Amino acid sequence: MRMMIFGAGYSGQAIAGEAMTAGMQVSGTSRSTEKCAALSALGIEPFLFDGATLSEPLRVAMAQTTHLVQSIAPGAAGDPLLMLTQGDLMRHLPRLQWVAYLSTVGVYGDHGGAWVTEETECRPVSQRSVERVAAEQGWLGAGARAGVPVAVLRLSGIYGPGRNGFVNLASGTARRLVKPGQVFNRIRVEDIGRATLFLAGRSLGGLFNVTDDEPAPPQDVVTEAARLMGIEPPPEQAFETAALSPMARSFYGENKRVSNARLRNLGFSFRFPDYRTSLADLWTRDIWKP
Repeated sequence: MRMMIFGAGYSGQAIAGEAMTAGMQVSGTSRSTEKCAALSALGIEPFLFDGATLSEPLRVAMAQTTHLVQSIAPGAAGDPLLMLTQGDLMRHLPRLQWVAYLSTVGVYGDHGGAWVTEETECRPVSQRSVERVAAEQGWLGAGARAGVPVAVLRLSGIYGPGRNGFVNLASGTARRLVKPGQVFNRIRVEDIGRATLFLAGRSLGGLFNVTDDEPAPPQDVVTEAARLMGIEPPPEQAFETAALSPMARSFYGENKRVSNARLRNLGFSFRFPDYRTSLADLWTRDIWKP
């Protein structure tokens, strides 16, 4: 089996690691030669991809691909891979057996802190989430036409080795912003890799929330990270008084609790079901640093 990961970044590399452990050959794309070299060092066959053209070597690799992972965010014009293939997957990937599209829980929009499931209405607020909904629909449609299962993985806030609250505390950039009632879900990057291979191994398609068990206020996560480090957390700051980028502020405009029951009911077990378990692992194993 051969897996091709379009956009082999932080999550893509975690997926690649699980796939290679399972005995799959893995290829991945990047926009830069430096990042391609890093992929090669990890055992991932690298290909340059600018999002606008498919090189001949990349086309040859796609023709041998059995499992496709699309991790590149869409733009205003749409999903780059769907546009380049014109939604005809089997023409470009004749051996294709399964597809994963990495999306985001942002597609649900704001639900006032209520629980959401895969059946919940999507109310995307930001333009990037509107584009994600369109891309999800595009991939599900392309899969239906090709007769290939497409799993849409709706990911919550991604963190793990090198990207976590310890890094922010160590650099002095951590803040404890308080917006009453606000919660976020999170997902450890290794669990993204494990969930992807779980679904691939069962050839499952459809919508799946890939997220932890415990939506929690963001300031609580900072406090726990500081406790493990043995330092004082930064002071609490009212959200209204914080200087934030438009993107960062938009995240606080969406409040929901995301359920992972569908994935759990299929038999998947999260290795890091909550932020406390995960932070303790990062700290005690000393794998939190970039």
